[in-house]
Amino acid sequence: MYMEPKGTIVFTTVGRPYYGFDVFSIKSPFVNAPKFHEHRLTDGTSINFNAQFVDGQDQTIVFISERSGSPRIYQTRPGSSKTELLPSIPCSLFHDRPVARNDKLFFISSHEQPDQIFKSWSALYSTDLQASKFTRLTPYGVVDYSPSVSYSGKFIAVASYESRPWPGEFHELNTDIVVFQESDPNKRVIVCERGGWPTWSGDSTIYFHRQADDGWWSIFRVSFPENLEFLGFPIAPTRVTPPGVHCFTPAAFHDGKRLAVATRRKNRNFRHIEIYDLVSKEFYPVTETLNPNFHHYNPFVSANSEFIGYHRFRGESTQGQSTIPHLEPVASPIKELRMLRLNGSFPSFSPDGGLIVFNHDFELNSGIKIVKSDGSTRWTLIKDRTAFYNSWSPTEKHVIYTSIGPIFQSERVTVQIARVSFQLDPSDYNNREEIPCDVKILTKEETGNNAFPSCSPDGKFLVFRSGRSGHKNLYVLDAVNGEFNGDIRQLTDGPWIDTMPSWSPKGDLIAFSSNRHNPDNVEAFSLYVIKPDGSGLRRIHVAGPEGSSDVDRERINHVCFSADGEWLLFTANLGAVIAEPVSWPNQFQPYGDLYVVKLDGSGLRRLTWNGYENGTPAWHPGNQLDLGKLRLEDDIGDKLSGQFDEPLWISCDF
Repeated sequence: MYMEPKGTIVFTTVGRPYYGFDVFSIKSPFVNAPKFHEHRLTDGTSINFNAQFVDGQDQTIVFISERSGSPRIYQTRPGSSKTELLPSIPCSLFHDRPVARNDKLFFISSHEQPDQIFKSWSALYSTDLQASKFTRLTPYGVVDYSPSVSYSGKFIAVASYESRPWPGEFHELNTDIVVFQESDPNKRVIVCERGGWPTWSGDSTIYFHRQADDGWWSIFRVSFPENLEFLGFPIAPTRVTPPGVHCFTPAAFHDGKRLAVATRRKNRNFRHIEIYDLVSKEFYPVTETLNPNFHHYNPFVSANSEFIGYHRFRGESTQGQSTIPHLEPVASPIKELRMLRLNGSFPSFSPDGGLIVFNHDFELNSGIKIVKSDGSTRWTLIKDRTAFYNSWSPTEKHVIYTSIGPIFQSERVTVQIARVSFQLDPSDYNNREEIPCDVKILTKEETGNNAFPSCSPDGKFLVFRSGRSGHKNLYVLDAVNGEFNGDIRQLTDGPWIDTMPSWSPKGDLIAFSSNRHNPDNVEAFSLYVIKPDGSGLRRIHVAGPEGSSDVDRERINHVCFSADGEWLLFTANLGAVIAEPVSWPNQFQPYGDLYVVKLDGSGLRRLTWNGYENGTPAWHPGNQLDLGKLRLEDDIGDKLSGQFDEPLWISCDF
């Protein structure tokens, strides 16, 4: 029996702090209405997204919000300032795509562990609005995304892997369009192979998106008998939208004549909502004239086809949360383990836990910053210089080690390990924005790419990754004098990549990521430990036993130890993809979630569930932190400006 992990974990989530999503609606241009006027339906708290109109109530919506620290289901009504929490599964830290129909609530949740590794936890559930009982509609062992309920409420369509494990892709998920009756969810029919994000027109026609053979994301249609007894399933679909424009996340008008779609066009940098007329085969812009420089996502249509909804960055002209907190609480599945999202990357705690060093924004070369662990105050240590991956000396209050130079580069590009020393007295906390510091380079310029330092618990040595041999291996270095007047020795050696080392607080082990088990695959990394003298190398098999097919699919990075040295924290792809990535802003690795495991490979626990890439964690025991006074006031933090990218893998250059 092992003790539950405890303490405080600080980590980054790619892009998420900048979203600032709210849900908006607008009257369809095909109804007699004044000039387009947006109406904000959510209240500017946290991020709000993936909404649907409640049937028969055109401005009442159900939607997802992260205001409680995890994605949960809420409802808001016109004229009411109250946002109502709807029935959600208490143990679930991920809810998505809610639909309210005929006094029932349908939604995706990811609280039940699947039958094998590398399979998504996403499944469809339903409940009445009094939450008397939650019913799983997805059979156990099956993965479902993106539910849609037919106009009558009789049928449900999902994008599904069925019982297949995740193959590893995320640009376009290899899901099928599956239909079943709400009253008989185990009788499922694959109506069309390869498709996502289904939307019903009536009870016998479904529109969905997929990437066409010519490279353009397009909307397709399948029609079939309502009794689902047709023997010709799966059906070859009909392409609806033309090449030359990407079309995603369709929402069918219930009159059967039009679709609302999100589009990306050549020579335009933003995703916008348009209406596609199925009769005239013409597009009608909706959001580009209103907010030309904002991305708009995931349209939905009211039951009477009068209103179109979507979510976007709320903008500076609307009320609501307008700053990005330095630290934001995230719901944790473990009672004694607190989790905080950092507006930055590569955090490391000071010895007493009162301060956190991190890298803020690589695009701006913002160097190194320090923030109080209550999120109240932030200072700049190094600016106008790219630095990444920090390690605070466990024995020196004002010494930090970092990597200076470009990130994600080859072995020969110059990146140097640096020792950064400074002074910051509590009396100066509110009197300065920048902290003078001394930067001492510890590695020779001609040795190439030296990065990812981790300090030994006695403060005397650093372990780091270097490409000086032509391969990226691990080295141990004198933490004060570097390799100029001190010792350096090679810890690992071979034609593979050993990277992101972490020195155990006990001093007895160094954990790191490596592809040494398959050097030809530069994307699949597993977890290893080695003693500081180079002996005792072993692999910790996380995804399965040695020799299994699953274990070599691991993508494990950003490893660090718990304070007692018994647990390892890391980011990995073990839980597959939790939602359709094309419906989100850019995520480089949307399968990246945080996990902990014991040193012997047992006790694997998942810590995060969302559609984002989570990583670069730091772990503090937490007993010295004042965890009850996290500062989240709206005047503390960076200005929220909606700076995030569309998926970088979506191209208009054919």
